[in-house]
Amino acid sequence: MPHRPPTHLQDTALRYFHEVVQCGSVSAASQRLHVASSAVSRQISGLEAQLGTALFERHARGMQPTAAGQILAELARRISLDAEQAVDAIHALDSLRAGLVRIATSDAFANELLPQACVAFQRRHPGLRFEVSMVPTLQVSAKLLAGEADIGLRFSMSPLKNIAVVHRQSAPVLAVLPPGHVLARQASLTLAELARYPLALPPAETAIRQMIDLACSRQGLQLDPVLTTNHAKTLLHFVVHGGGVTVSSEVGVRHMLAAGSLVARPLTDAGLDLRDIEVQTLAGRQLPAAAQAFLALLVQELQAMPGPC
Repeated sequence: MPHRPPTHLQDTALRYFHEVVQCGSVSAASQRLHVASSAVSRQISGLEAQLGTALFERHARGMQPTAAGQILAELARRISLDAEQAVDAIHALDSLRAGLVRIATSDAFANELLPQACVAFQRRHPGLRFEVSMVPTLQVSAKLLAGEADIGLRFSMSPLKNIAVVHRQSAPVLAVLPPGHVLARQASLTLAELARYPLALPPAETAIRQMIDLACSRQGLQLDPVLTTNHAKTLLHFVVHGGGVTVSSEVGVRHMLAAGSLVARPLTDAGLDLRDIEVQTLAGRQLPAAAQAFLALLVQELQAMPGPC
């Protein structure tokens, strides 16, 4: 079996070879590389010895690549271009011209707040892309811990290990009603008042329902919802179409309040103001530039939210 030369080519040797091809001589290449001509010659000789063939034809007017040299020159050119593209891609990430922002969110934020924030950010930085995962509240933080999301947006009532809270603000539970409902005349309401009307609620495993059930338990109040669903839009449109009343946070119903299709009133029952909106990241992680910039915008959007009705 014929002996094959080793195929691993040193980066320095290829770079020097590429410059000789570009410049046409060792002396010109050495000037561009800011190294001695002897260093360039040694690298070329080493390549020729490694490959077992001449790479240049040496003429009085300069050096021309042989057939083997032309093959290697094409490889060196591609490597040089790939390196330039990699550097450009890194710079693009740093300057927010490209990149991916991965967000895990619960249902309430996915309908209005998050799409609006994505649109506003994408208009400023058109090269950026978003990956939004809508999951149950507890799974938002799990996605951060698993490295499957950069930013988490959820409701929370207690701290979590290895999760950093970048921003927190109160998100009390509100009563949500049709504009013409008799209860809409009042400035605030209680769960007992809501219980007198057809009621739509999230299921028992959700944080908001657990808060409501606990508040009811303290009062000996029994709720009997006519509709139970884990989909926020279904709850809200049930009310829009005259089915009854429901509960929500301000962020979950903001767009429908602004449109005048619903109204919201604070609930005064004890314990219904203990829930917070949290913007979360993985503790100790340095976010990519794109995610860090979007995080700042998202916090601004949340801070601009109006207070409870």
